[in-house]
Amino acid sequence: MNLNIINSRKIWFSISGTLMTLSILALLVWGLKPGIDFTGGSLLEISYETNRPAMTEVADNLANLNLKSLKVQAAGDNNLLLRFENVDENTHQQILAQLKNQANNSGLVEEQKFESIGPTVGLELKNKAVVAIILVLICILAYIAYVFRQVSRPVASWKYGLAAIAALFHDILIITGIFSALGFFLGIEIDTLFVTALLTILGFSVHDTIVTFDRIRENLFKIHNQSFIEIVNRSVNETVIRSINTSLTAILVLLAVYIFGGESIRYFVLALILGFIVGTYSSIFIASPLLVWWNKNK
Repeated sequence: MNLNIINSRKIWFSISGTLMTLSILALLVWGLKPGIDFTGGSLLEISYETNRPAMTEVADNLANLNLKSLKVQAAGDNNLLLRFENVDENTHQQILAQLKNQANNSGLVEEQKFESIGPTVGLELKNKAVVAIILVLICILAYIAYVFRQVSRPVASWKYGLAAIAALFHDILIITGIFSALGFFLGIEIDTLFVTALLTILGFSVHDTIVTFDRIRENLFKIHNQSFIEIVNRSVNETVIRSINTSLTAILVLLAVYIFGGESIRYFVLALILGFIVGTYSSIFIASPLLVWWNKNK
């Protein structure tokens, strides 16, 4: 199989440019909907002796209290975690009373902990999340520039790192744009799990990109009768099946978790699925074509 991927780079750049533009517009117009991890809120853990009710039943039971950003998730065999915006002590006691009434016996429900996350802590988490992503990108750039230091012709080694960073920026921007739209239309909030998903996507995507770049490096040393664009296209073709197969196996597992897993990790898994798809696309159709584009326009 010999796909003419590199010569069709204008098509791939146009697709990515459109998606990135839509993502930027979504972020500017709608922004992201932060969860209580970033805005502050309350965390209540309760335990049941027997017959823990379904999470949807608990949420419906507390609907009359108008708890904002309420999320219910399982913890262990008989515990539930409830997250919601900060409430006063009176509302706290009302929540406990309704949960005990739902169990038909006040002795069946026991409060394990109740704690609040202030807005200052939430802001600190947000800042640390941004710093973590920036540090990861800087480390990736430095690592790739060092590893490819012996490949300085016809493209400088640091440009391999810059191409990888551009592909990663492409991935992160599109995923955050999608979740901006999901937050506006479906009310989906982002939390620390979303940041974890972004960091995981960064690692997966750059791994895929480095495999392709490494094949380019090998072929540059072995092949001397072909142009740079031909070597890059050959290298991408030699790794494209491997990249797709690796991504598909991971996505199939994630789909199973998304369908059969708990509600608390559903959107974390969704972010990973979308990120793996976009990351595979960028490693094949964005990162390597960028090297050729820089070489032709240097």
